[in-house]
Amino acid sequence: MFHYGGRAAIDRMVVAYGFKTKTSLCEQLGITSSTLANRYTRDSFPADYVIQCALETGASLRWLATGEGVMFEDGRRDVISLEKFTLLDGKLTASNFLMFDKSFLPSGLQSPQCITEDNTTYIVDRIFTNIDDGKWLIDIEGKIGVYDLARIPIKKIRISGGGIKIPFDCMIEDVTLLAKIFSKTTVY
Repeated sequence: MFHYGGRAAIDRMVVAYGFKTKTSLCEQLGITSSTLANRYTRDSFPADYVIQCALETGASLRWLATGEGVMFEDGRRDVISLEKFTLLDGKLTASNFLMFDKSFLPSGLQSPQCITEDNTTYIVDRIFTNIDDGKWLIDIEGKIGVYDLARIPIKKIRISGGGIKIPFDCMIEDVTLLAKIFSKTTVY
């Protein structure tokens, strides 16, 4: 039945996941870029990936396959796919994506991502213009962690929490601020 229409279906899957690139789609589907490029070039319909996308995103199978109807029949147009990372032993590791309802995100986030550490999930923004008091994802001498940050006079900051027994003051340039934390959810 579907011997063509692969390009359009692949483009619709990118939209359904909320991605900006086909590379992100490849990572989500667990395939190489060349595999997807082959199907795209030959316009070969990717039925297996379309089904996977429908199951993972809740997008309408009819819309994914044909472009007819609405993407989300149940009103899930407000869902965004956040890149997800795991924080373990001071290192961040990419670990797929998290589908998230946009209504729970603060407005104005430019590059929201999800960071999980043990039983806690953080929603962060990797793009920020102001450095203000609050929780931050910070790289301190090669070890990444979630810390409390407070601004103090003359371009200094005070870092505490995150397993640090004694808070310390340093210049802003002495550490690398990776992301501002906007939300924390802990599962008990």
